[in-house]
Amino acid sequence: MRRLAIPLQGAQMLFVAFGALVLMPLLTGLDTSVALFTAGIGTLLFQLITKRQVPIFLASSFAFIAPILYGVQTWGIPSTMGGIMAAGVVYVMLGALVKVRGTDFIHRLLPPVVVGPVIIIIGLGLAPVAVNMALGKSGDGSLTLVDTNIALFISLASLCTTIAVAIFAKGLLRVMPILAGIIVGYGLSLAFGIVDFAVVTAASWIAIPKFVAPEFNWHAIAFMIPVAIAPAVEHIGDILAISNVTGKDFMKKPGLHRTLTGDGIATIAAAAFGGPPNTTYSEVTGAVTLTRNFDPKIMTWTAITAITLAFVGKLGALMQTIPVPVMGGIMCLLFGSIAAVGLNTLIRNHVDLSEPRNLSIVGVTLVFGIGGMAFGIGSFSLTGISLCGIVAITMNLLLPATKPHDKHNESDVTPH
Repeated sequence: MRRLAIPLQGAQMLFVAFGALVLMPLLTGLDTSVALFTAGIGTLLFQLITKRQVPIFLASSFAFIAPILYGVQTWGIPSTMGGIMAAGVVYVMLGALVKVRGTDFIHRLLPPVVVGPVIIIIGLGLAPVAVNMALGKSGDGSLTLVDTNIALFISLASLCTTIAVAIFAKGLLRVMPILAGIIVGYGLSLAFGIVDFAVVTAASWIAIPKFVAPEFNWHAIAFMIPVAIAPAVEHIGDILAISNVTGKDFMKKPGLHRTLTGDGIATIAAAAFGGPPNTTYSEVTGAVTLTRNFDPKIMTWTAITAITLAFVGKLGALMQTIPVPVMGGIMCLLFGSIAAVGLNTLIRNHVDLSEPRNLSIVGVTLVFGIGGMAFGIGSFSLTGISLCGIVAITMNLLLPATKPHDKHNESDVTPH
C-alpha cells in the first residue's frame, strides 16, 4: 500500500499546482503541454542538484508573465526563450556567489527598497492586458473576441470564485483558488456557448508537445535578466517557508546555493524546450503543510505525472479552449497580487519613504516602469522591467545611506 500511496500523493500534488501551472502558458501564448513537461523535468533536475532533500515542486513562474507577454509580442517565442535561459544563468551565478560569500551580499545588492518597486512594476506593467481580456478583447484591445456583457459576467464570476476560494475554502481546496476560478468560468462559458471544441476533436490522444528551440537576441536577454531579481527573492522566501513547515533548515542543508542553482538549471532546461521558467510553488508547500507528508519522493512522482500528461494531446487541446474572459478575470487578481507582494515587501521591511534616498529609488523606479521610459543607444534600448531593475540597483549602490543624525533632524522638523 505504501508503494501505491506515494505515486497517488504525487498525482494529488500536481492537481494542486495544475491551475497555476497551465495558467501561465495560457496567458503568454506558450504551449501547456510543454509547460507540463518542463515542470516535470525541472523538478527532477532540482531534486538531482539538491540531492532530493527538499519536498517541493517547480513549475511556471508568475513573475515572468508580463515580461514573457511583452517578449513574445516583441521578439517572438524563440528569442524570449533565449532571454529566459539568461535569467536562469543569473540564478546559477547567484547560487555560486552564495556558496562563496554567504547570503549577506544578496541583501546588500537587493534590499527591499530595490526589490519592492521592481515587483510592483512586474505586477502592474501589463494591467491593461488583464482588463482588455476580462472585457472579452484581445490583449491589446484591438479585437472583440466575446460580447462585452457576456465577457464581463464570466470574468467577474471567475474573479469572485478565485477570491472566495482563497479566503473561505477549507483544507486542500483552499490551495487551489485558480483552478476553482477556471472551472467556474469555463462552466459559464459552456452555458453561453462560447467554447469551441474543434481543436479538441482534431487533436490525437498521444502527441509530442510543441517544443521550441531558443534563439539568442541581446535585446531579449537584456530585458529578461533583471526580471530574475523578483523570483530569486521569492525563492528564498519559499525555501524558508518549506523549512518552517518541515522543521528542517534547508538554507543550510542542502544549502541555499544548491536550491538557487537547482532553480536556475530547471529554468534553463525549461527554456531549452520552449517552456516557461520554473520556480518553487507555494501552492504545493501549502498542500504539504496540510497533508504533513514531507517525503521528497512524492515530488518525484508529481514530476513523473506531469511529464506523462504532457504527451496527452487532447488535454493540451482542451486547455486551448478556455475563453479569454476566464483568463482575464483571474489576471486582474493575479497581476494585482504580484504588485501587492512588492508593496508588502516595502511595508514588512519598514522601508521609510520619508527618507529622500528611499523615496528617490522607489519613486523613479515606479514612474520609469509605469510611464514606459526607454533609454537607447543605436539599436540597443532598455525599457520596462529591465530598465527599472538596473536603475533601482544602480541608485541603491550610488546614493549614500541616510545617516542616523539626519533621521533625527528630520523627525525634529515641525510644519508651520
